[in-house]
Amino acid sequence: SSPAPAPEPPQSAPPSRPPTHPPRPRPRPTPPAPAPSPYQINELTWDLLGDGTKPEVRMADSSWLWQRQGLRVGGKKYRHGVTVHAPSSVTIDLHRQCTAYDAYAGVDDLGLGLGVLRFSVYADGQRLWRSGVMRGGRPAVPVHVPLTGHKTVRLVVEPASPNTVMFLGDWAQSQITCK
Repeated sequence: SSPAPAPEPPQSAPPSRPPTHPPRPRPRPTPPAPAPSPYQINELTWDLLGDGTKPEVRMADSSWLWQRQGLRVGGKKYRHGVTVHAPSSVTIDLHRQCTAYDAYAGVDDLGLGLGVLRFSVYADGQRLWRSGVMRGGRPAVPVHVPLTGHKTVRLVVEPASPNTVMFLGDWAQSQITCK
């Protein structure tokens, strides 16, 4: 008798492919909010030269302003700031959503320890901060004023005594933080 035919290997089914579905969109995380931008007051442009996209000093409603690097109050040196005479008023149009104004307020050491001043910060015409009486040669005081929802800031320095004539007040490390 003839040998038995060799068994044929079992036929395997063709490999099955998983059904193709369009890829599911994955939710993308909300990007983080942009980091707040600090605007140093000593670097702001005047409104006549600006483009209205960031804080600018309003020329028509502002007194003399010395935008400085390196100033001293109470013997302490500050990297930047602005100096004004008393009395003075400096108005800044924010032009964007800003969250805070921060500075150190005090009598500039150029006054040789003389001068008695008072500092105030207004937003949209409302006084939000006022210093006590500041004397020449004394340390500056920290200033923090929330600005959310406001459109303007006004920095005011006034003589705190009738005998104070043209002494210099400093807003040291003066900056506005905006989104």
